[in-house]
Amino acid sequence: MSKRSFAARPRDPETWVKAADEPHGRKPDPAAYAARLTIDITPELRGRIKVAAFQRGVTVADMLRELLSREFAATETRHD
Repeated sequence: MSKRSFAARPRDPETWVKAADEPHGRKPDPAAYAARLTIDITPELRGRIKVAAFQRGVTVADMLRELLSREFAATETRHD
């Protein structure tokens, strides 16, 4: 029985996040790559989000994906 050690700290967070989802080191098809994100919000905020999506003629999921894509653009480098 071999002793297991802790994994090394990742140097690149982007690579580290995607590494668990890559089967056998192959890059996944971007069209098939998806992850679920769950957040807690107030019922009032949920209602406002749903109304905004309805008024824009889009689904809540599509509207929030677009918002998150704009806020966290792939080419953007943030130093907060």
